[in-house]
Amino acid sequence: MLNKQEIEKIFKDTGVMLEGHFLLTSGRHSDKYMQCARLFEYPQYSEKLSRQVAEMFEGTQIDLVVGPAIGGIIMAYEVARQLGVKNVFAERQEGVMTLRRGFVIPKGAKVLVTEDVVTTGGSVREVMELVKASGATVVGVGSMVDRSNGTVDFGVPFKPVYRTEVISFEQEKCPLCKEGKLPAIKPGSRK
Repeated sequence: MLNKQEIEKIFKDTGVMLEGHFLLTSGRHSDKYMQCARLFEYPQYSEKLSRQVAEMFEGTQIDLVVGPAIGGIIMAYEVARQLGVKNVFAERQEGVMTLRRGFVIPKGAKVLVTEDVVTTGGSVREVMELVKASGATVVGVGSMVDRSNGTVDFGVPFKPVYRTEVISFEQEKCPLCKEGKLPAIKPGSRK
């Protein structure tokens, strides 16, 4: 397993760790952003870190890996490949997380949910509800980054490769806005 410094070096080398003025999906502002999509440009690194997720769930029965679009698609595939199981992804249709493209979560399946970055856990919870509605069981959640610094509780084992706390502010209280530092940019996938 890679240590924290090795993981941070990979994140910096691949452009995952960004500094600036960012508008988060939650509407809050931050001076740091984790753009994990950049990690998946580099198969040698995404394979290594996805293997770390798979190893953290060693000994857990897993039949299927499910990730939310868009950030969890490649990760779900690579973690599933490492585990030797199938994978599918969920995506929003008219604002609701759903399975499309003929994907099915078999009733009774033991499912690992993966996500590139967890901040509030909203997308993961939506996927977990979809899994439960299919009659399957979520056995764990794996992520590349836990931005909540361990404050998110999914009710199942949650194992991130890297844990950090990224401080964020309500727009009205954002020190970057008050200082007139660059307009906040929104690098995430949700509108």
